[in-house]
Amino acid sequence: MSLSHFTAPIWLAFIVVIGLIVLGYVLVQLGRHRRMLRFSNMELLEKVAPTRLNLTRHIPIMLLVIGLCALTFAAAGPTAVKKVARNRATVVLVMDVSLSMQATDVPPNRLQVAQKAGKEFVDGLPSGLNLGFVTFAGTASVMVPPTVNREQVKSAIDNIKLAERTATGEGILTALNSIETLASVLGGAQTPPPARIVLMSDGKQTVPDDKDVDNPRHGFTAARLAKSKGVPVSTISFGTEWGSVEIQDQDGKGPPQRVKVPVDNDSLREIAKLSGGDFYTASSLEQLTAVYDTLQEQIGYELTRGDASRPWMLAGLLFITAGVGASLVFRQRLP
Repeated sequence: MSLSHFTAPIWLAFIVVIGLIVLGYVLVQLGRHRRMLRFSNMELLEKVAPTRLNLTRHIPIMLLVIGLCALTFAAAGPTAVKKVARNRATVVLVMDVSLSMQATDVPPNRLQVAQKAGKEFVDGLPSGLNLGFVTFAGTASVMVPPTVNREQVKSAIDNIKLAERTATGEGILTALNSIETLASVLGGAQTPPPARIVLMSDGKQTVPDDKDVDNPRHGFTAARLAKSKGVPVSTISFGTEWGSVEIQDQDGKGPPQRVKVPVDNDSLREIAKLSGGDFYTASSLEQLTAVYDTLQEQIGYELTRGDASRPWMLAGLLFITAGVGASLVFRQRLP
């Protein structure tokens, strides 16, 4: 622990005073021993003096010194890093609900695993944090605007309906609008509440075309907009390279066609980079849960330095009390 971890380090100088007290005690004991030798009958002293050193008589002063040291640390105002819940913050969980979520490369399928991990993520966030839920396929929808009602969000996750196509940029833009709406409703503060978007997708953007990077609805454009608004987008690429689903043709007459639906790590990594967020990959329930656990810590809590003097103060009081008690037991008088 460095001096910068104390609010009043000047009090640490009191350790010198405690050192002088210890030195004085030692000198008094030595002087008493010399006087005893000078005025005692040595033959008689050898017969009545104890053969072992009586260290118990020093216990009271030892306890008192330890107690004074602890109180000195308390007076210096030690600080420690503490995890504090972020209650004035907004998070929007954006989930891909395209047909590719039916893929069984993540058993039993991507959707069921995403639902389970998503609800665990919801439960792990601080209760005072505003959480919204947005889904996107060909279009995006606000399923639950940012709220502290966790059951409402979990119910929406349970009732996901899959649809065709993937409009990743629409999902980000819809989440941004949801965040701005809440900020305008809250008002009052000089700056809007800190916000974060957590986007989970399992495939390539199809609306607009993934190569049309200049389209205002493209995921990269939306990521840049999020960056300008100070809202990082943390992305999760969920699934494997070998995932596939059976898709019925539009007229419904022919047999289902098996279509490959590999994850698109590159695009999601770029979205996270452009927005100032973090990029993660997951291909199992355990991995997805681990990602969400990491995001819970990053989003839901912040590390701040707070007062840590109470344990030192309590320790000091206990040791001093024990020292006084020991002096009555071993010396039959107060020190």
